Amino acid sequence: MNIDTGISQVKRLLLNCDMGESFGSWRMGLDAEVMPYIDCANIACGYHAGDPGTMRRTVALALEHGVTIGAHPAYPDLVGFGRRSMACSSEEIRDLLHYQIGALDGICKVQGSRVAYIKPHGALYNDMMADPQKLRAVLEAVAAYDGNLPLMLMATADNSAAQALGDEIGVPLWFEAFADRAYTASGHLVSRRLPGAVHHDPALVVEQALRLARGEALVADNGSAVGLNASTLCVHGDNESSVAAVRQIRQALDALELP
Repeated sequence: MNIDTGISQVKRLLLNCDMGESFGSWRMGLDAEVMPYIDCANIACGYHAGDPGTMRRTVALALEHGVTIGAHPAYPDLVGFGRRSMACSSEEIRDLLHYQIGALDGICKVQGSRVAYIKPHGALYNDMMADPQKLRAVLEAVAAYDGNLPLMLMATADNSAAQALGDEIGVPLWFEAFADRAYTASGHLVSRRLPGAVHHDPALVVEQALRLARGEALVADNGSAVGLNASTLCVHGDNESSVAAVRQIRQALDALELP
């Protein structure tokens, strides 16, 4: 289905990628290969992945390439890679966020930098998008640490409720979209358990990135048009094909932004 919505002003979409997810002798991701093509690195803080040495090396790599550093905190779930929900109270969520943000911020500080934004990981990210009380707890934790730090969260067809909560608590919001994921009519991600949830065709991934940058609607899983107002695009760098896809997206977006 082709949807012609017209072309609005092209905007600069920041590419963000999860980084620093190795742990001890276990290696995850191709950080060195993907770092040159992204704008923002979401660095694991030790609860779902990462360790002090990995954090230090990833921060140094980001600084080498002029990439903005974000904290990527999660539930304390190394075995499940932070992908399992946990029954944490609002107070526990604030504590685990401060613990992780502070750890990464300390490693940044000794290298002459600072954490510049927060993007929760995995189940914590999904839970805050589904539960306003958890989103409030995350926002209050960020505000208490540093109210100038933006929180990255999922763009949907209607960002107004999240934006109102961010405005109330005083935390800037960065809404993110995904180039390689299918969307529902409400602007939520199609479950990975369903067929077609992930786009594997590089041409389709690049085209979706370009649509988002142009402010054009995407085609939802039911064939309808869904508009997403996003300022950042999540990409992945955990294998050679994903790195190649990031490179293609970077080149396509840079070409789109040329006068």
